[in-house]
Amino acid sequence: MRRMSKVTSITLLVSASLVGDWVFAQPPQSNGLELRAENCIVKTIQSIRVPAIAEGQITEMLAVEGSNVTKGHLLAVLDDTQAKLALDLRKAEEREAELNALNDVNYRDAENSERSAKAEAEAYKELRRQGAVPYWEMEKKILEADRATLRIELAQLQQDVAKVQYIAKRSERALAEYELTRRQVIAPFGGFVENRMAQLGEWVQPGSPIVQLVQLDKLRVEGDIDALGYPGKITRGTPVKVMIYANSRRTGASAADAISVDAKIGFVSSEIDLNHRYRIWVEVENQQVGDEWVFKPGMEADIQVFPSSVVN
Repeated sequence: MRRMSKVTSITLLVSASLVGDWVFAQPPQSNGLELRAENCIVKTIQSIRVPAIAEGQITEMLAVEGSNVTKGHLLAVLDDTQAKLALDLRKAEEREAELNALNDVNYRDAENSERSAKAEAEAYKELRRQGAVPYWEMEKKILEADRATLRIELAQLQQDVAKVQYIAKRSERALAEYELTRRQVIAPFGGFVENRMAQLGEWVQPGSPIVQLVQLDKLRVEGDIDALGYPGKITRGTPVKVMIYANSRRTGASAADAISVDAKIGFVSSEIDLNHRYRIWVEVENQQVGDEWVFKPGMEADIQVFPSSVVN
């Protein structure tokens, strides 16, 4: 056991040399010159069960327990055959609607017909003045010219309707794409795959948990601090020193067991408990040594606030 303890201490010393600004320090001893938060523990900021948002069978399970993933990483895929076919159909319909919206052949044909009809009507008016055609023949050509003008308006209306239909089909295509993405389970943030709750081939419903994802690149150290020691002076932004016991419990800790991190208070509770303390927390950056994170949720810690750091 002693040999294993020495190996662990050597490993932690190597880890500390890799994480830069972190230094090992003696466990804090209260001497009345600083405030120290009690019952401090390392906690996660985000730890969620990533759910499926659609119904179907899991056809791909890409999440591996113990692996680190980035935001947007694909964790699992549900059966998306029908969604892909629907998307192909919507794309074809959108293309058809686009061609109809861009088609102005009917409009140009109506304009040409109007010019021809008007010219013919003018010719019949001249022939009528010469008495060469009956009155009703002239009126017929005039009405045909008016009808050709209405055909232009109709062609313009049809083209406007085609443009609106194209917008509708484009929206339907976007909906089909969204339905396809709903078959993909995506990591909402970068984190550590703590647990895989579903298996390949399993049928899941919307809301069924697929994996448990824990954020480890940034953690929160939470504790209770005396509310009467410096009333009104422990506020957000106050500099503190955080001591994290990465290798043992706080009680009986040695010099090799505490890592010191400079941080600032990120939260101060508005409520004071029966022991005249209020809750505070600070956020600390985590780093990896190989595939392992140095700090982990559940580790014990201390938060020190020195009088020189407290704003008067």
